[in-house]
Amino acid sequence: MSFWDFVRGSASVRLLVEFGLAQGLPAARLLQRSGLSQAQLDDPQVALTAAQELQVVGNLLRGLKHPPGLGLEVGARYNFSTYGLWGYGLVSSATAADALALALRFIPLTFAFTLISARQEGAQCILSFGEPDLDTHARRFLVERDMAAAARLMKDVVGADFSLTRFTLREPLRPTRATGAGPATMGGVPIEYGAPANSLAFHARFLTRPLPQANPVTVSMCEQMCRQLMARRRVQLGTAELIRQYLIAMPDGAVPDLPQVAQLVNLSERTLKRRLREEGTTFTVILSEYRGNKALELMADRTLSLTEIAERLGFSDLSSFSQAFKRWSGAAPSAHRCAVADV
Repeated sequence: MSFWDFVRGSASVRLLVEFGLAQGLPAARLLQRSGLSQAQLDDPQVALTAAQELQVVGNLLRGLKHPPGLGLEVGARYNFSTYGLWGYGLVSSATAADALALALRFIPLTFAFTLISARQEGAQCILSFGEPDLDTHARRFLVERDMAAAARLMKDVVGADFSLTRFTLREPLRPTRATGAGPATMGGVPIEYGAPANSLAFHARFLTRPLPQANPVTVSMCEQMCRQLMARRRVQLGTAELIRQYLIAMPDGAVPDLPQVAQLVNLSERTLKRRLREEGTTFTVILSEYRGNKALELMADRTLSLTEIAERLGFSDLSSFSQAFKRWSGAAPSAHRCAVADV
């Protein structure tokens, strides 16, 4: 299952916005182009798409200038209650092993963008976090966030004495917001940077420990409700909207053509064209809309040159980008930047 296959609750985006506000970023900037309002984030019944959360993630990263280590800082703020029913099911489980099994069975009810798996090697239990196919900054942030959140969650579930034995990241060592330079720590152990995989490990003896808040009635109720919630949250998107979500998540510069998109959505090119035609649009129109919106977003970042923006949008040269931008906005890129700066 993919994070694209399910909508999600608002708690994660609310946490991201609250973090950004604490750093001095305005809510309007954090929610820009997400289609979300602050009122929606306070509504527990609101369901968001993965693309909407990714937009807020991108807004936060751009607003804070992409600091390495930010995901570790944010992820440590996710506690079991952030996850609603899923979190309460974990703390109500009989043992940590039961909690882990429940967690993996209903992982689509979380806010994870990584592919999480568990295995036991001797006396160690290892959780691995597969990287999502997103742009570099978002990928690094989300891996860090999901791993830090998992470490925090296990301490919430197992008990205050829970500790990790290893915490490894594939990313090389970089300065972080918290430490400046040098390795940070997570779950009581130093982070190992430049490792072969993103993983965390802990002693398998924790798996058999009875949990302090175990309640068979509560966990049974949570499991039943989690199954129902998963069924309700399974996404039923139109073809055009599905393509828009894929485009939003594509790494910078990796703009796909029609054959690539057809392969992504598991359709023949002919069927893809027909379905889009039935929905009143074409792939060319969708791609143009995406590039136009993305261009305006990138133009707001004054640290990016026009050439860099053209490259991120998949244009072969600045001239091609300038001509396209004129079609989208009615003005040349340089003139648009000057006009915005004067407002």
